[in-house]
Amino acid sequence: MTIHEQKNVLRNQIREIKKLYTTEYKAQKSNLIFQQIETMDVFKNADVIMLYWSLPDEVQTHDFILKWHTHKTIILPSVSGNNLLLKQFTGIENMIEGESHRIGEPSSEEYKNSEKIDLIIVPGVAFDKNNNRMGRGRGYYDRLLSPSNAFKVGVCFDFQFFEEIPAEDFDIKMNHVAHD
Repeated sequence: MTIHEQKNVLRNQIREIKKLYTTEYKAQKSNLIFQQIETMDVFKNADVIMLYWSLPDEVQTHDFILKWHTHKTIILPSVSGNNLLLKQFTGIENMIEGESHRIGEPSSEEYKNSEKIDLIIVPGVAFDKNNNRMGRGRGYYDRLLSPSNAFKVGVCFDFQFFEEIPAEDFDIKMNHVAHD
């Protein structure tokens, strides 16, 4: 089986496992994950943090973003074709539904100072003990993260964290993986 096929098998397994957990469970576990992140020096010292506006099956970020956006500059990705543009979060009232994937995104102008991002909190389908990340398969985050020197923290639920996952040279490693 090729690495691509192995990744697809794992993506399908995780998709089925996610269905077993309630929204309340995911919210509770998400809070635990972000409590861990809040204790990290890299978070405490960060002025600009990139996150993501979570989908229902991901580690939930909405409460964390709302808690911190008045204390730190929060940047969120916005899908544009095959790439992610960065936009500053300025409040929930300024969020719109993205055109291509129906993911919430800021309506603000593109954030052009990506070199100022201190910390990037990254979603994923699966992570491993070697800080490898496997996304949904479109490469959005790999393209976005490859030129960045920011500290990268992958976030996932325990059932998404493995001893080892299939990884390729172009897959961007995390500096740390936080899970419940």
